Amino acid sequence: METPPPLEPGSTVAVCRPATVPVAGDYPAHLVELGFDRLRSFDLDPVGLDSLYADKQTLYDNPEGRARELEAAFRDPDIDGVMAAIGGDDQIRILKHLDPSAIRDNPTRFYGTSDNTSFAAFCRAQGVVSFYGGTLFTDICEPGGLNDYAREYLERAFFDDSLGELREPDRVSDEDLDWHDPANLDRTPEYEASDGRRWHGSGRIESRTWGGCLEVLAAHLMADSYVPEETAGSVLLLETSEELPESTAVRRVLRGLGERGTLDVGAVLVGRAKARSFGNERTPEERTAYRERQREAVVETVREYGDAVVVTDVAFGHTRPTAPVPIGGQCVVDAATETLRFE
Repeated sequence: METPPPLEPGSTVAVCRPATVPVAGDYPAHLVELGFDRLRSFDLDPVGLDSLYADKQTLYDNPEGRARELEAAFRDPDIDGVMAAIGGDDQIRILKHLDPSAIRDNPTRFYGTSDNTSFAAFCRAQGVVSFYGGTLFTDICEPGGLNDYAREYLERAFFDDSLGELREPDRVSDEDLDWHDPANLDRTPEYEASDGRRWHGSGRIESRTWGGCLEVLAAHLMADSYVPEETAGSVLLLETSEELPESTAVRRVLRGLGERGTLDVGAVLVGRAKARSFGNERTPEERTAYRERQREAVVETVREYGDAVVVTDVAFGHTRPTAPVPIGGQCVVDAATETLRFE
């Protein structure tokens, strides 16, 4: 595995949409402008690729074009990093169109969450580390401004050789704000005190990571697509999306991994569960209960297939704040000191 070179002040970052979903509506121009302004605050030079400005239906109808765009970005010597603007639900469709050598021979830092789990799995298969985090709209365009935690870990993922130790944030949020209203981009979402990570099991694991969004991994299981062949002792990253899957669905996917033999991992790191979304608002008590059901589902199902250390409520995924954690990178999980480190 190779971690692509860090970005430098003045580096060019190509922003694109390698995932999409064919629904009505599109993303407002003020959101792109805000994201580019925020990237410039890191002394980076953002460049929007064609897919960033295309309508969703056009993107959905042309998975091969999205693959060609990614290949070109990786091959371009003037592009130092590639960033997804957003996720979607069809990125698995572009993988068969990708030339593996374009990624393998031109290791470039890639940032993206959610449906970008698919491209992260493809990169890992080519021996290239990518970052699960740093998505333009959902991470860089954090409403109310980037908080100190998010900015610190973005800077590490951009400019450092490794992410280092992953601390716990003091405050967390999963409130959605409608970004079509420019006023919401200046409003701070509702935050609450963090309960901290939950540790289950003992031992020290040092291995490479794989995984991402659980709903996307389920599609890869069904398609037998880019699920690692060797998982023994590895570190599995899992988190759930704004679709808010119930604990029964989480158990089902994990059981599939277990029956496949891919829960022979050394550790499972679970992102803090998003517990509300547009059209599915919940009371604080309902959100607490939802997260607890998900924790129980993960821990109990993993225990059916092995004795991996399970750490829940880690700061990556669909809540705020998050850190861009490396997929394919080396991770040290130490239950005795309750520390996580990405090297």
